[in-house]
Amino acid sequence: MLFNSFDFGLFLVIVYLLYWGLGSKRRTPQNFLLLTASYFFYGIWDWRFLGLLLASSLIDYFAAIKIESSSSKVARKSYLWLSLLWNLGVLFVFKYYGFFVDNFVGLFTDNPTANHYYFWNVIIPVGLSFYTFQTMSYSIDVYRKNIKASKSLLEFLCFVSFFPQLVAGPIERARALLPQFKKDRTFDFQNSKEGLRQILWGLFKKIVVADNVAVVVNAIYASPEDYGSLSLLYASALFFFQIYCDFSGYSDVAIGTAKLFGFKLSKNFNIPYLSRSVSEFWQRWHITLTKWFTDYVYGPIIKNTNRNYFWKTIALFISMTLIGLWHGAKWTFIAFGIFQAITISIERIPFKIKGKNFNLIMFLTKIPLALTVIYSFALIMTSCIFFRAHDIQGAFSIIKRIGSFIPSENFSLIIGWKIGFVILLILAEVFTRFKAYPLFQLEKICSKPVRWTIYYCIILLIIRFPGPKEQFIYFQF
Repeated sequence: MLFNSFDFGLFLVIVYLLYWGLGSKRRTPQNFLLLTASYFFYGIWDWRFLGLLLASSLIDYFAAIKIESSSSKVARKSYLWLSLLWNLGVLFVFKYYGFFVDNFVGLFTDNPTANHYYFWNVIIPVGLSFYTFQTMSYSIDVYRKNIKASKSLLEFLCFVSFFPQLVAGPIERARALLPQFKKDRTFDFQNSKEGLRQILWGLFKKIVVADNVAVVVNAIYASPEDYGSLSLLYASALFFFQIYCDFSGYSDVAIGTAKLFGFKLSKNFNIPYLSRSVSEFWQRWHITLTKWFTDYVYGPIIKNTNRNYFWKTIALFISMTLIGLWHGAKWTFIAFGIFQAITISIERIPFKIKGKNFNLIMFLTKIPLALTVIYSFALIMTSCIFFRAHDIQGAFSIIKRIGSFIPSENFSLIIGWKIGFVILLILAEVFTRFKAYPLFQLEKICSKPVRWTIYYCIILLIIRFPGPKEQFIYFQF
């Protein structure tokens, strides 16, 4: 059930009316309704994986209770490892087993391209990487005594399966989301208005921007050898905006949907194309994933070291490589992560100017924003070539063709009017960059006629210029 489908719209209206029809401050019935709706929402994709979702939830629920109640350190660690091994094991079996076995076989095959083996060819459950990371962080936080284990199974099941963010995040922490299921929710008309506005903006980014520019990106990346340098550069730049609008559009719809039911989800994007450096980019892009790896991978690695540049670089390479691998079992994703690690580690190299400690990140803050944005965008766009390419060889081939200044015949024909949507997006977000999203609290700056004109214009664009309906890119992760 796609967020940009009529089916989801109907589903949302029905659940919303039933939810508030139960009455405000009816926490338990509301939670039960949300759980039922969430399992229905997930089961529409493939009902067989509902068992996997439920099993992960139950194992982490009971493991956390045992972690909290056990006085023995060995017992606490044992239950923590039960949770981690289950979640990582599920990820490995469904997402990575075939990749590692296939590459292992390739090491002992004279012609691996002619003898391609598929030992494990299964469907990856939608949202697997998201909800396993969410439940793992819960178990770890209980073990660290940062939070208390939930005693309510209903509330915990709701936390894991909450349908607005179940299949593509944001990756929520138990300390932020779980207490919201423990509190009474009262209907707030202003909250519902903000939710609808954010849903509208998210749909604009997905349907009008992402799906339209995908037409150009897909065509050029399908046969990059047929295009010149400028065309490939153009497609690579458009892909950044495609994936940004696709994923942040989903996040906006998720956050807006949660608001309709009285919940607050974490902000996942903060205009990443305005980053001054690659390091800053990861503070603005997929924020909840960056924080997850910072807290549970990067932080623990450097915790027991002297935290010098060497150990921070080691931790950085491990974290960014795993972030790349988190996106999928492909060498292109691993290369994407390593590229990010190399770039960030270079930005962090310490040096001294007139006796004061500096690095490239600090130096970039002294340069005009326009120049630093060009610098960071060029590097991120290059890394996105690895993200989008079919394989490593294809990625290097595209980069080589871009750098070879191969003439692009009829380049003007592929620019098209679709670039106007990207420009409209940038203008809207840049001029409202201090807001949660461009339509936030619109009544404070616009009269009612102006507000409704804006709404109708966006709705008209969504209806009049829908691209080919594309599944959300991050559903595959």
